Amino acid sequence: MKSPADFYKPLAIGAPMPLRELPVKAERMIHFFPPQNAKMAAKVPDMVKQVDVLLGNLEDAIPADAKEAARKGFIEVAQRVDFGDTGLWTRINCLNSPWVLDDITEIVATIGNKLDVMMLPKVEGPWDIHYLDQLLAQLEARHGVTKPILIHAILETAQGVKNVEAIAGASPRMHGMSLGPADLAASRRMKTTRVGGGHPFYGVLEDKKEGRERTLFQQDLWHYTVAKMVDACVSSGIKAFYGPFGDFSDEAACEAQFRNAFLLGCVGAWSLYPTQIDIAKRVFSPDVNEVKFAKRILEAMPDGTGAAMIDGKMQDDATWKQAKVMVDLARLIATKDPALKERYGF
Repeated sequence: MKSPADFYKPLAIGAPMPLRELPVKAERMIHFFPPQNAKMAAKVPDMVKQVDVLLGNLEDAIPADAKEAARKGFIEVAQRVDFGDTGLWTRINCLNSPWVLDDITEIVATIGNKLDVMMLPKVEGPWDIHYLDQLLAQLEARHGVTKPILIHAILETAQGVKNVEAIAGASPRMHGMSLGPADLAASRRMKTTRVGGGHPFYGVLEDKKEGRERTLFQQDLWHYTVAKMVDACVSSGIKAFYGPFGDFSDEAACEAQFRNAFLLGCVGAWSLYPTQIDIAKRVFSPDVNEVKFAKRILEAMPDGTGAAMIDGKMQDDATWKQAKVMVDLARLIATKDPALKERYGF
């Protein structure tokens, strides 16, 4: 464990100073694309205008014989496209893979000054973050990278969940964490083949009632893990995200899962299919009526103290804090979405 005095020191001579606070950016969706697919890569300039974060995927869903092509394709896309205020991320291969070292070294060497975040899969503990942290600092120093590349961990093993607090606080490079439900299900030996979402057999059966059939109320398989991840992230000043929802045909279920994550404290989710972009925009942008009500609370209690009665509901310093969270998020979203800015009344 580093001492507080050393926590924010660069890990290599010549590396950029670590950030003390994360950049304030809207990140409602992390949209994945396969960089080895020329047709998809050609769509990137248009996708940049539609999403908050665009991520070149090098890991799962990329065939073994396409790994090098995916890395090369991502570098080419990053070099030729202007991303503006849209985040540029990549998901590298896991640390025990034969591709990861080239992923890290080649990407930092060629596009280190354009890359915002490196997503690290299957993080088991803070030691994985420490390894990547040190290596990134050495590469940044070597290649003249002027801003630190942040690290985003995927929580997808039982050991990772066990160590989630230590992972969240492992480095000033930590940007946030995403839930990886499919790999986590396998790691936990859960009996499901779904990628995110619920399961019809996971529920609570209501008590017996004479003369009527009993109802099974479906429960959320991921509630505990998402809540634990959110607490770990927020307490370390980083961001929590829901990961993938694999059933592209069930938009209603995707929206329900995203909304659960939003209400629990996640700031965004992964989008793997075009329709999920709009779902994430809708879910992770605060409701217009709630924002307007929150603005009324802030107006009635400008300094956040005392109490006020609004529409028959008592408001105090606790609800003022809730209202401020809502309004601050709405202001942030408004910088990306002119239509919402107008509806919010900013």
